[in-house]
Amino acid sequence: MTGAAPSSDHAATPIGVAGVDLTADLSGALVWDDQRVVVVSDLHLEKGSSFARRGVLLPPYDSAATLARLGRLILRVNPRTVIALGDSFHDRDAHERLDGADRDAIRALQAGRDWIWIAGNHDPAPPKGAGGTVYAELALGGLVFRHEPTGARGEIAGHLHPKARVSARGRAIDRRCFASDGGCAVMPAFGAYAGGLSIRDHAFAAVFRTGAVTAHVLGDRRLHVIAASRCS
Repeated sequence: MTGAAPSSDHAATPIGVAGVDLTADLSGALVWDDQRVVVVSDLHLEKGSSFARRGVLLPPYDSAATLARLGRLILRVNPRTVIALGDSFHDRDAHERLDGADRDAIRALQAGRDWIWIAGNHDPAPPKGAGGTVYAELALGGLVFRHEPTGARGEIAGHLHPKARVSARGRAIDRRCFASDGGCAVMPAFGAYAGGLSIRDHAFAAVFRTGAVTAHVLGDRRLHVIAASRCS
């Protein structure tokens, strides 16, 4: 693992949740092969323009970068269903600020498949103009997909943007990660500008009550499976 951004390598690791076999993908998505489902969380589209309105100037390319990465994943996996686990839009007006190319990209990604928006705290009512179907949460095949984690068995959630700090070549590196205790899982943020919360933060202790948490850390060319207790 180095300090560079993750490459386009397609490495993945198995991750079991409540007896269901899933795959943690290097892109930051979960893949459920048996159901042909791809799950992503916390796209935070138009976060850059939201900050710009408050005087914090960021390069206005986060939505395009996030959708392009999602497009590469969908092209590679060809899922039947895509579940976006909430905070897909950074605020209530984010969809209106998307430029035409990004709107077209979303429509192209949705073509020929079921697209499910889970409501998040940033986007409690994802816009109807965004296509797809909106759910507060969704139960499917023994799993429950929701935005904010509760620690319930079989739960796949986002919201907390887990990251792990690990030592590599004599220095500490922060990387996004999946967090799971085998009963439930919290996904990393997929959005280009989304930040992260340390897997050692007390917020995760409230979710994973057993304390036996594993981090699937997004590296340069593969995921690194590390006990959360080993992360700083």
